[in-house]
Amino acid sequence: MIPGGGQPNMQQLLQQAQKMQQDLARAQEELAQAEVEGQAGGGLVKATVTGSGELRALVIDPAAVDPEDTETLADLVVAAVQAAHENAQDLQKQKLGPLAQGLGGGSGIPGLPF
Repeated sequence: MIPGGGQPNMQQLLQQAQKMQQDLARAQEELAQAEVEGQAGGGLVKATVTGSGELRALVIDPAAVDPEDTETLADLVVAAVQAAHENAQDLQKQKLGPLAQGLGGGSGIPGLPF
């Protein structure tokens, strides 16, 4: 509801939109710099991704390497990377969720997974 029944203050709306855009850009930059980890096999394989989902590191404990069973190692790598991506999505929700709510709820904002 607009006080006094007048038109919304366009300058104020533009300032709010600009601030939200700046906040979103800052949050996206923070996500690109943040790193989260996922692991599998009780820590035998650890994957590190950025908050935006870019794989940065993969550490494989030598105990996980069995030349006769590379399939299990591959499964552990996939599981660790998936766990890291899930942690990155949680971080995205934490950083971008409040901004998405400010934009009307978050559903329908391109590029956001929630």
